[in-house]
Amino acid sequence: MFRGLALVMIFINHVPGTVYETFTNRNFGFSDAAEAFVFMSGMAAGLAYSNRFRSGSLWAAIAKVWARARQLYFVHIVITMLSLAIFAGAAKWFGLTDLLTKNNIAPLFQQPLGTLIGIPLLTHQLGYLNILPLYMTLLLATPLVLMAGLRRPWLVLIASVALWIVAGQLRLNLPAFPNPGGWFFNPFSWQILFVIGLLSGAAMKVGGRFIPWSPVLFGLATAFLVFTLLWMKVPPVGRTMNGAMGWLSSLGVPFYITWFDKTFLSLPRLLHALALFYFLGHLPIMRRFAAGAFATPLRLMGRQGLAVFATGTVLSMLLQSVKAGHPGNDPIFDGVILGSGLLFLVALAWVLTKTAEITRIKAPTKP
Repeated sequence: MFRGLALVMIFINHVPGTVYETFTNRNFGFSDAAEAFVFMSGMAAGLAYSNRFRSGSLWAAIAKVWARARQLYFVHIVITMLSLAIFAGAAKWFGLTDLLTKNNIAPLFQQPLGTLIGIPLLTHQLGYLNILPLYMTLLLATPLVLMAGLRRPWLVLIASVALWIVAGQLRLNLPAFPNPGGWFFNPFSWQILFVIGLLSGAAMKVGGRFIPWSPVLFGLATAFLVFTLLWMKVPPVGRTMNGAMGWLSSLGVPFYITWFDKTFLSLPRLLHALALFYFLGHLPIMRRFAAGAFATPLRLMGRQGLAVFATGTVLSMLLQSVKAGHPGNDPIFDGVILGSGLLFLVALAWVLTKTAEITRIKAPTKP
């Protein structure tokens, strides 16, 4: 259910300029749906693959994880080319040439050879299409993390925190090409959320918890979420705290501690995401809601996460083009285009789920 909810918010946020993007979670805290997506991707990987590393063939276990990474690579390339085709069509047939200057598309015309090299190498990523390369990269490292994490999970967590610090301190990132700089989602920084999710999923697979229940932790998480909400929504509190962060920065405190940088997953974003996950994960009402009929569409979308994400990404690029032809804040128009898109994604998830069920029923049993 939570993964489905994150996919809904990602879809809405990927069509900027609508009235409804002001209601997604990024407007009420430092983190957004991307943090949830990465954390739950790690948890899903822990649930899906950890037992293979506990027993059985090691190579078979590694091959299973890397096969998923390979699938993500090809999905990313396909949705990138489809998105380029959508923006090219909008420019050619509807005169929306401004779209060719957005979402990191301009280098395709300024440096075509370098960009055509960079797209398959993942060194050039379009805006809104840069989370699957991160996910793929983290999956490539998953076998090593699982092999160590099943034996020394807290040591792996310490190493993950250390890598997050080193990445921020040294501005360590994978390179971009032909543009200067690095990846928008820096794998060396964002791995910390994935690793915590991975270790949590591996513990859940055998009926345990990596981060145990604690009323103290729950109270701290709740207090931090309330404080963050006040920081963002009460101007005097916001000015005071922003000033305090600026003061700390002037004293030489590193940017990944005091800023709200997304590329390096700065500390305020990281703490807000972890507090939110811990808070929601321990609310009894959330479990009842997730199992209820109202959450059925979200559960369906969550089960078909990759297909829904890929289709939703391409659909959101199409809706960006539609929105470019009808600018302004119109609740009805925005509601129609977003609502139609979400209904399509729910229908897709339902069809894929039913198809999988039918396939399992009709599959021949082994003698």
